[in-house]
Amino acid sequence: MVAATRTRAWEVAATVYDPEVPVLTIEDLGILRDVEEAEGGRVVVTITPTYSGCPAMDTIRQDLELAYEAAGYGDVEVRLVLAPAWTTDWMSDEGKRKLSEYGIAPPSGRAAAAGPIRVQLGVKCPRCGSLNTREVTRFGSTSCKALYECRACLEPFDFFKVH
Repeated sequence: MVAATRTRAWEVAATVYDPEVPVLTIEDLGILRDVEEAEGGRVVVTITPTYSGCPAMDTIRQDLELAYEAAGYGDVEVRLVLAPAWTTDWMSDEGKRKLSEYGIAPPSGRAAAAGPIRVQLGVKCPRCGSLNTREVTRFGSTSCKALYECRACLEPFDFFKVH
């Protein structure tokens, strides 16, 4: 019964979308860290921001509270945890696929690499697939993304930075 309840409580949180990249759920993004249901039906949701001070966290907190209210939960606490720091390694493969389909180049490689650190030689354009791209600015529409330009199709695109 507890596992089924926790699964249902997790599934409610997993329906909440990131307000900055609305094709990704907080589960896809990997910021949904834990969901616990305590005595009396109290739900405690733990989330980790992609960056400390991320402006989307207040909206995500409110969206979580609304999602639980709609699902019939009355007592919800959303905890923001900064450690361990979020990494793109926590993003799901499904989330990376959704990013690419949305027109944002997903992170490539692993942030927590063991052994030699690989140098990224190119960012693949999510529109045409070309590696003939260049970084326009290190910070794009949000601090977790960089703005790139494709030299093949001439389209700008965001790249979700590995970190």
